[in-house]
Amino acid sequence: MEVTPRCPDVAVAVADASAVAAARRAGADVAAATGYDETAAGRLALVVTEAATNLLRHAGGGTIVLRRVADDDHEAIEVVALDRGPGMTNVQRCLEDGYSSRGTLGTGLGAIRRAASVFDVYSAGGQGTALLARVAAREGGGRPRAGLDVAGIAVPKPGEDACGDAWTRERRPEGASIVVADGLGHGLDAARAAAEAIAAFLRARGARARERLEAIHAALRGTRGAAVAVADVDAAAGTLTYAALGNVSGIVWSGGQARHLVSHNGTAGHGAARVEAYRYPWDAGATLIMHSDGLATPRRLDGYPGLFHKRPALIAGVLYRDLARGTDDVAVVVARAAAA
Repeated sequence: MEVTPRCPDVAVAVADASAVAAARRAGADVAAATGYDETAAGRLALVVTEAATNLLRHAGGGTIVLRRVADDDHEAIEVVALDRGPGMTNVQRCLEDGYSSRGTLGTGLGAIRRAASVFDVYSAGGQGTALLARVAAREGGGRPRAGLDVAGIAVPKPGEDACGDAWTRERRPEGASIVVADGLGHGLDAARAAAEAIAAFLRARGARARERLEAIHAALRGTRGAAVAVADVDAAAGTLTYAALGNVSGIVWSGGQARHLVSHNGTAGHGAARVEAYRYPWDAGATLIMHSDGLATPRRLDGYPGLFHKRPALIAGVLYRDLARGTDDVAVVVARAAAA
């Protein structure tokens, strides 16, 4: 059975006023595909318009990323607005209605926060700003559950419609199991390989990291293959188990230190000398980062003061903004304890 690749996240470059309308149209397309009614689609349009306008007004431009979020019976769309502008010296002051640094009405961020079921901002002087707003399909929905919060961004190589990178996760009472797949090359065949990896992961529901990677390896034999990593986070036991083939990278950031996780050479579906799983400690403040080679390896995670207390979707957005190579598909996934 051929597996159909999922629609990738949508990244819209905002460089001039016409791009605000383009971002709004992209939001409308995602809302229609998600089945939003007129009211929910209107909330999303407001958020996208205000966020894109702020990118132009305060940073000279940036990127809007739109991603669909499905959690049990809750449908939502996340808007991540990213820029490399001057940043905000006082985020709380900027959130107040009536405050403006540019002589405008100063209602943009407040309007976004009121329309969103989840709202978060990260900004550091001279390092730009990242904004997260989750707009639920219905009022009161779309709020993260307790436990491990997992979020990511997967967008195709510029100029491509299909994305050869993909990820998903399985919730568990003790944490989560997460997979990231990078189909070889890019384009539709790479997207099909990644989609098959995701499907094989889901078929092996409940299995552990090594067994899931072995199942993916077997399932990809009829495809061009993929680099794949599977991580099982057991927050209750304080452990992370990781099994990987190829150039999907894993990093645990904890206590101001980065631990790089082991991946064996090989390609799922083709050559793999062995499949092994390794166990690492996991503490309550730890953050897991998994990414394809479309993202440069993060070297200075300590250069983002306060970022790793933010929501995973915002962390993933900042890493995508700063480290995406721009010459390949890219996926970056972040997991940490859910915010209160």
